[in-house]
Amino acid sequence: MNDMLPAASGLWQFIESSFQNLMAQYGYSQMRMPVVEQTDLFKRSIGEVTDIVEKEMYTFADRNGDNLTLRPEGTAGCVRACIQHGLLYNQTQRVWYMGPMFRHERPQKGRYRQFFQMGVEVFGLAGADIDAEVIAMTARFWKIIGLADSVTLQINSLGSAESRANYRELLTSYLSKFKDKLDEDSLRRLDSNPLRILDSKNPEMRELIEAAPKLNEHLDDDSQQHFSQLCGLLDAMNISYEINPYLVRGLDYYSKTVFEWVTTELGAQGTVCAGGRYDGLVTQLGGKMTPAVGFAMGVERLVALIEQNGVAIDDKIDVYMLILGDGAVPFSLQAAETIRSQLPELKLMMHCGGGSMKSQMKKADKSQAKFALIVGEDEAKQEKLTLKALRKEMQQQVLNIQEVIDFFAVT
Repeated sequence: MNDMLPAASGLWQFIESSFQNLMAQYGYSQMRMPVVEQTDLFKRSIGEVTDIVEKEMYTFADRNGDNLTLRPEGTAGCVRACIQHGLLYNQTQRVWYMGPMFRHERPQKGRYRQFFQMGVEVFGLAGADIDAEVIAMTARFWKIIGLADSVTLQINSLGSAESRANYRELLTSYLSKFKDKLDEDSLRRLDSNPLRILDSKNPEMRELIEAAPKLNEHLDDDSQQHFSQLCGLLDAMNISYEINPYLVRGLDYYSKTVFEWVTTELGAQGTVCAGGRYDGLVTQLGGKMTPAVGFAMGVERLVALIEQNGVAIDDKIDVYMLILGDGAVPFSLQAAETIRSQLPELKLMMHCGGGSMKSQMKKADKSQAKFALIVGEDEAKQEKLTLKALRKEMQQQVLNIQEVIDFFAVT
């Protein structure tokens, strides 16, 4: 687990505020779920024979003997909350969330055991149009944060539960003929979760996997039509995509549409956003049949990708206020608050702790502020401030508070 230090906060805030603004633009509402849930929730939703449940969850018994787990992902908790609070019956919901998730994974660059995700879940809409909207939403997000050229969209269809069960038998039959070529993980999954073998990152198994029957060639008619409609809608919006027949996702609750945005710029950690349709999950968790689709993206990977691409985030302060003498403090505080009230977008830092003009100017320069406002005791008596440019040539000016506000309003 890692700390996010002040030097990185500007980039994190840029990503999170950009996502929050995007959600408002699309008319989605925020939901906040607890970080701890009943362990059974994740076993029932994610699947007992998955890496997350078998190896990665932080699970413990509380003082009452209840079996609890730190949430490893957001969808299950979101579904549980919607069922519990009656948000799904004859209703549609479009919600988003962000916050920490927990998985006990092997330490790796860009992978942490506490990591942050931002996600979207839509309930009550069964058509390919909403699948297309959530994908379009992610495509727009990459443009906003400057990563549109760094990621590629991959899509696939997992079909209905029935067609997937039929395909699973076909795949198991094929793979069983090559048990001597399967690695340890694949042998373990052969009887319990054979579709996950298709997602193996072992290069020695690539040839065997590529020769396997393709899931998208064994879809039911409804799933084929749904996928064709989705592709047509993405084409209409000029969103480029690759159909990846080996894309199966790691969680048991997906059906029909699945998608990932991937990059080649982060080494092994290539997936930066993943999602799809999970029409059976609400029923699985005790609710009535409700179609659903969503996605999640990891903030740490986005931070790494933005840093690697050198995308500039301007989180520097605009103005540093110097205060020379105890007698200047009351007016300086009043002036700073008035300026902030009139110019809420202006980033103004006021010097505290006293010190000489020279030492305060050093701190003003170190802050990388564009301007300094200097208030001495004589200026405070006259209710004036000296405006000094720190990054360009400009004559100093002595101004009253309103003149300072007028200057920064147009600067």
